Amino acid sequence: MSNWGKDWLFILIKSLTRSEKRQFTLYVNRLQNNADAKFISLFNAMDKMEEYDEQAILKQKITSKQQLSNLKANLYKAILASLRMNPSKKNVRIQIREQLDFATILYQKGLHKQGLKILDKAKQIALDVEEKSLALEIIELEKVIESQYITRSITGRADELIAQSNDLIVQNYYATKLSNLSLQFYNEMLTSGYAKSEEEKQEMINQFSDQLLDINIDLLNFREKLWYFKAHVWLCFLIQDYRNAYKYAKFWVELFYQHPKMIQSHPIWYLKGNSYLFKILLLFKSVDKYIYWNNRLEDQLNNENFPQSSNIDSQRFLLQFSNKLNIEFIQQTYNGSLLFVKQLQRGINEYRNMIDEHHFHILYFKVASLYFGYKKYDESLAYTERILCKSDYSVQEDLLFHTRILSLMAQYESGIDQNYEDFVKANRALMKKMKNKTEIHDTFMTLFEGLLGASDKEQKAVLERFVNRTEELYTNKFYVRSILYIDVLNWAKRKLK
Repeated sequence: MSNWGKDWLFILIKSLTRSEKRQFTLYVNRLQNNADAKFISLFNAMDKMEEYDEQAILKQKITSKQQLSNLKANLYKAILASLRMNPSKKNVRIQIREQLDFATILYQKGLHKQGLKILDKAKQIALDVEEKSLALEIIELEKVIESQYITRSITGRADELIAQSNDLIVQNYYATKLSNLSLQFYNEMLTSGYAKSEEEKQEMINQFSDQLLDINIDLLNFREKLWYFKAHVWLCFLIQDYRNAYKYAKFWVELFYQHPKMIQSHPIWYLKGNSYLFKILLLFKSVDKYIYWNNRLEDQLNNENFPQSSNIDSQRFLLQFSNKLNIEFIQQTYNGSLLFVKQLQRGINEYRNMIDEHHFHILYFKVASLYFGYKKYDESLAYTERILCKSDYSVQEDLLFHTRILSLMAQYESGIDQNYEDFVKANRALMKKMKNKTEIHDTFMTLFEGLLGASDKEQKAVLERFVNRTEELYTNKFYVRSILYIDVLNWAKRKLK
């Protein structure tokens, strides 16, 4: 996979579709200040590059080295301006903001009634799609106009605006508080990981409950309920309360099915809700439920009214590809062709600048695990290597540890074990640096260290000790996630047989 580098302009140009490039060319040609076509020359030069090369641009003498930075900055703004004019890019938030801008222009020209008429329509749209911050901004401009110009448009206009404003302030207060709480626990999940003891679990529950004391769910509208359910899902994941995580993830997704218009307005959060629901169903290995919710998702994605954009398409790819892998994990038939795995590289090539590398590493790990289940150890090792070769990228420590464990299992099974000892040493060194090390990590390592160079009789003793100790550890529910994709315990049991 080639690297496009860190040049934002280059990445933006490479993300454009053919129609967007054509529209940009038309847009720039309408600007008299760019008659010298420097914009177009720089744009075309960068569009033809496979990787960003500043020296190649300077050799074409499009501009001087001193002026290149300014030209790139102006080109970046011009591309965004042309995209903003593209009807296909105008989602409802852009449309509302555009109407607000138009009303502001009319107000500045003294055309107050025209401005208020536009604002009233924009406000209604904002309220319909629960864009309450925008609605409040519109009301504030309405107040300004009404206070400076006696329109006599509606009797009791002041009372109406005050009532609307007060209601939105309350709803925005709830939304802000819940979104802060949701983000706080999501950050906790990324930085500190899951609760590892009853004490940690109780501390998180207390912290969460303290911030919900003044929130009555019956007073919440769609947007606030969405944040309410999100916050609960992330708390439940943190404390590994998967039954309640399933309950709130289902509330999250069903909220969109109860308000189908919101799927068009907030497609990313619809996809994210489904993503968390599927993660829990995978833990429960609920085949029927997984397929039921996946069919409902696919019905929406195949609907011609489902929104499309590069960002939405990238998240859609992640979810659909992950679901195909997960259904294989749940059914555990291991009798398919795995032809769909070829879609992974196509997706990486298309969305490499829209999806962070961690998500691709998760997919690599799942594919490697699936190939291991198929006893295709060469392919499994090839996908673990895609993660382990990333010395320039900080792979999440738990993912790195389990990737090396999976690689050790594949090396052991395949006999391709010339690097086995190096992997054991590397993983033991990693454990010394791990912030969230648990006893289960140490038990895994003791197993593979014990298998190194052992005779058949010694290996049997090592496996028996591992099985006995791990079964004892797995009575602790906080270790259950360790067997999600690689069940080392059952693998060891099969080795004993």
